[in-house]
Amino acid sequence: MPSMTSRKVEQSRRLQERAERYFPGGVNSPVRAFRAVGGEPPFIVRGKGSHIWDADENEYIDYVGSWGPLILGHAAPDVLDAIVSAACNGTSFGASTPAEADLAELVISAFPHVEKVRFVSSGTEATMSAIRLARAYTKRKYIVKFEGCYHGHADALLVKAGSGVATLGIPGSAGVPEEFIQFTIALPFNDAHAVEHAFHKFKHEIACVIVEPVVGNMGCVPAADDYLVALRMITEREKAVLIFDEVMTGFRVAFGGAQELYNIKPDLTTMGKIIGGGLPVGAYGGPKEIMDLVAPLGPMYQAGTLSGNPLAMAAGCAQLKHLREKKAEIYPRIDQVAGQLVEGVAAAAKDAGLPLTHNRVGSMFTWFFTPDPVTNWDSASRSNTDMFGKFFRAMLDRGVYLPPSQYEAAFLGATHSEEDVRHTIDAAREAMSTLKD
Repeated sequence: MPSMTSRKVEQSRRLQERAERYFPGGVNSPVRAFRAVGGEPPFIVRGKGSHIWDADENEYIDYVGSWGPLILGHAAPDVLDAIVSAACNGTSFGASTPAEADLAELVISAFPHVEKVRFVSSGTEATMSAIRLARAYTKRKYIVKFEGCYHGHADALLVKAGSGVATLGIPGSAGVPEEFIQFTIALPFNDAHAVEHAFHKFKHEIACVIVEPVVGNMGCVPAADDYLVALRMITEREKAVLIFDEVMTGFRVAFGGAQELYNIKPDLTTMGKIIGGGLPVGAYGGPKEIMDLVAPLGPMYQAGTLSGNPLAMAAGCAQLKHLREKKAEIYPRIDQVAGQLVEGVAAAAKDAGLPLTHNRVGSMFTWFFTPDPVTNWDSASRSNTDMFGKFFRAMLDRGVYLPPSQYEAAFLGATHSEEDVRHTIDAAREAMSTLKD
């Protein structure tokens, strides 16, 4: 169990300096940067179960889990065995393999409305393709997204996005012409009246509504009661496509994702790297009527040389089979353990007299340094990010690795133990005491 209160950073610092010579900001994804929280970023060299180790041999309890997909923990034996076995037969063919249909069957079994699926290589590809498909199906141009929801870095979706865009204080993105986003309508999350107004103003012009059913990119923010029901009813009435972005929630908040948890069927679902056991993969799927518009059957073109990569398919099959076989055991347990963790840290903040709000859905959660409820981007953005940065660094020094942003959800997995939770709560009590100084 991690025990340091002053971690070693020499090797990671040298690796960071080297990385900065080759990569913008020294990273290949902005969410890995420590710009928002300060301090020395660790360079991770290995992981096992719920723990990771950096280049200086510091050990951490990991609540990032590769941003959600490692629900079975690092180096899960079944997943590793499947990857090695597949790799022995070749890493990529640019042709169809049997494993693609194997994984498709597992995905479709968990999501009843999905009759056909298309594998891609990332969540960004999945959401971008699903929106293109919705436009092809409806023959409409406008799309509705929500402030603080991040659906990948496609041009039309970088409008009032959360996640790294919010963390870095970027209102959208340089390099995105206004013409590319003129058909994107960004609305406040959890406000059904705003959606009704948009459909009234742009009558018969909105192709789709895309939403994270549990937002993970302004921190964990669940939908209000009946909000998702309202979105379903409005889109059905207006003959628009409802897209659930389940890149984070699929197979995470329940085996069948948020749509199983809330008993709502969207028209299209997008999924991400959890269906590849942590390897690069994404997918979008829905009923045959819509999916048969995708090339080569239909006129909506989308392609990818590495789509359905055999290593990702093998890893995904291993992970989803394990989750399906053990779902009656895994999901209730991680919900319970996550509840103990989140409530324990919240109690530590209360004892320390620090304002803290916590949101949780299953094993997704966030502690917000604000006294007020967090229900949308406006309320999330009022969090004390300086206080979060201090908390993050204090926890890192005590062997707990959290997302390096106030606006990213944290994740707990099947390998997190009660001892991990006790250590994390104890570390939080110590960390909270330093925040008062």
